Amino acid sequence: MSLRSVLGTVLAMSILFLASTPSRAQGIESLLSPGEVIEGHADIEADCSSCHKSFDKDAQRDLCMDCHEEVAADVRAGDGFHGLHPDAGSAQCNTCHSDHLGRDADVAGLDEGTFDHDFTDFELVGGHRDAECADCHDAGDKRREAPSACFDCHSDDDPHEKQMGEACGDCHKPTGWDDVRFDHDATGWPLIGKHGEASCETCHQDPTFQGAPTACYDCHADDDAHDGRSGNECDKCHSPTGWDDTRFDHARDTDFPLLGGHAALSCGDCHSEDPFVDTLDSACVACHLDDDPHEGINGDSCGDCHTFDAWDQPEFDHDTDTNFALRGGHREAACNDCHVEPVFEALPATTCDSCHLDDEPHQGTLGTDCASCHSEVEWQDPVFFDHDLTAFPLLGKHADNECGDCHADKAFASTDGSCAACHRDDDVHKGNFHERCDACHNPVAWEAWIFDHDVQTDFPLLGAHKDAACSACHRSALEGVKLIDNSCRNCHRADDVHDGEFGFDCGRCHTADSFSEVRSLQ
Repeated sequence: MSLRSVLGTVLAMSILFLASTPSRAQGIESLLSPGEVIEGHADIEADCSSCHKSFDKDAQRDLCMDCHEEVAADVRAGDGFHGLHPDAGSAQCNTCHSDHLGRDADVAGLDEGTFDHDFTDFELVGGHRDAECADCHDAGDKRREAPSACFDCHSDDDPHEKQMGEACGDCHKPTGWDDVRFDHDATGWPLIGKHGEASCETCHQDPTFQGAPTACYDCHADDDAHDGRSGNECDKCHSPTGWDDTRFDHARDTDFPLLGGHAALSCGDCHSEDPFVDTLDSACVACHLDDDPHEGINGDSCGDCHTFDAWDQPEFDHDTDTNFALRGGHREAACNDCHVEPVFEALPATTCDSCHLDDEPHQGTLGTDCASCHSEVEWQDPVFFDHDLTAFPLLGKHADNECGDCHADKAFASTDGSCAACHRDDDVHKGNFHERCDACHNPVAWEAWIFDHDVQTDFPLLGAHKDAACSACHRSALEGVKLIDNSCRNCHRADDVHDGEFGFDCGRCHTADSFSEVRSLQ
């Protein structure tokens, strides 16, 4: 047997001997200790049974609780970190806390960066989330010993000079000191209207909020636009929603109800600085003389046409109240566009030319009955003129033209109606034919010409002549071409290979189809 086997056997027998009694078991556990315990457990280091039960690891949790009574109480009550943690009812303590790591070991294992404060009795809400751990937890103290009452930490922040008690949470929220939930209605002075927007210091000069004024004039004397002339009971006319929201009823309290646009006016728009002693003229012109766009032409009884709602919404109906109904563009005209003299002294004429003579572009060539072509919508849209009823109906491509394509000005009757007047620059014949383009062409298209050379001339086009371009023969003005005879030599002298030896009657031998095609002389 080897030495190692002998030593192993001796050691095993020693362990069985020592484990046969409790005192002997304690000895072996001490013998097998994995290392020093932390400083806090040093006084029980020799007594392993304080933390361990031989051969029963599950009993270790209860032994921990026997010593750590505050933790045990938290677990039982469901309070504190150990009581609120999801694993509080089942986890073994050594899952998180190890020992035998030496006197200076930190077995708490607290990581401030990842610690979830929600598993404590003090959830971090609002501004507390931005606080550092050391702001609340003093060095050397247990974490559980940190204060939880507002005043414990914030007594130095109290602006109320400790006169409002220590229950900060009754008014303030953890999101910030200015985020308050104080119900001012409970004081007997509810904050209505604009008062709800005021800061506490606006009314409470004393930080203890004692003796604050409650009468309007106590706070708003400097805001009094009446300089005290109307008394100091502001609420008789004004509302807390705003100075301009008044309870004063102009219709009830005066002989001039504020209707339409008048209701939107401020007092100073009509009244002086002493409105309660003013005697105002209630006639329209008393206030609106400078607003009269008619410059007095329509008199001063504004109410005959206008309403209180707006100047530009008159009740006067020109269609029914006059003999000239306003249609189309006339509806957009201002009164003084037509009425240039006092309306009760002179009425404008109703013919088109009485107003629009300066707008007439036709130089008088079409008469004065503008309505025969134009409507009252506007001059150019729509126009009723039918060109087909003139001496020049618009046929073919002419129907697509704009007026200005043919008419250089609006004196339409002076326009030359001949083809050449417009199409001289389009003449591909370069003036060789006469100016009656319509003798061959029609308005549908230049290419759609209908000239029949066989019928309309004395020279029928036979053979190769049918394929010849006009310009191949017509190289000078048409009138000159008509004076020459129809002999071949007039066109083909240069093509004569016989140099004139056989005369100029080429047709004796040749055909019109081709020079190379020679007739039989038999």
